[in-house]
Amino acid sequence: MKVALLQTDIAWGEPEENIRRAEALMASVGASDLYVLPEMWSTGFATKPEGIAHAVDDNVALRWMREVAERQQCAVCGSLAVRLADGSYRNRHYFVDGRHHREVFYDKHHLFTYGGEDRYYTAGQEHTMVEYEGFRILLLTCYDLRFPCWSRYSAERDFDMMVVVANWPQSRQSAWQILTRARAIENQAYLVGVNRVGDDEYSHYLGASCVVDAIGCTLGHCHTDVTEALQVEVSLPELQRRRSKFRVLEDRD
Repeated sequence: MKVALLQTDIAWGEPEENIRRAEALMASVGASDLYVLPEMWSTGFATKPEGIAHAVDDNVALRWMREVAERQQCAVCGSLAVRLADGSYRNRHYFVDGRHHREVFYDKHHLFTYGGEDRYYTAGQEHTMVEYEGFRILLLTCYDLRFPCWSRYSAERDFDMMVVVANWPQSRQSAWQILTRARAIENQAYLVGVNRVGDDEYSHYLGASCVVDAIGCTLGHCHTDVTEALQVEVSLPELQRRRSKFRVLEDRD
């Protein structure tokens, strides 16, 4: 499966401009099976969502994801700040599959209390997995990466790939580089991590988006501080071969 990492600089609160930037990156990388955008890719990381988050049923960025997935017969994922009918807000990671006419979402479970995200958003309580092109994919969002129990492979939650979308700042860049590899190694799974670049009111972002394999080797990575699209091919037979040869998951707690 060909996975495209879309490491973009996000224009604050400007969905139409961020759509334009996403389209340019998609065109530059060419045809892929799955395109992955960062966390809150249409607005920036809006810890105070009022006036920034759009209603679920009137969201220009979500409509664009659906249209692109259908037109290009691919899948597109990334998180959006959304407002529900009851007035609550979610940091919602969408996976839109145009090939099979499906759409699922994951509401971020670990809200970033240090930045006040928990004051305005409601945390999700359920894992979300989706099967696509034979891969069982677990959806995660940014701060979730720090919590290994939440992303642990189990009999009830058996996956082949984790997709982590993020706004992970430069000040904690070393943790991004370590944790993306740790989560891949401990679960013997691919990890696709897509981070933004550029600046907002609070932080500078370096990107360093990556694809890591089941033994912690980097299969591909974007450069730091650069808007960039990168395509990486992942192999399910290769993952299954590694798991059958070195059966770490059978000895898990």
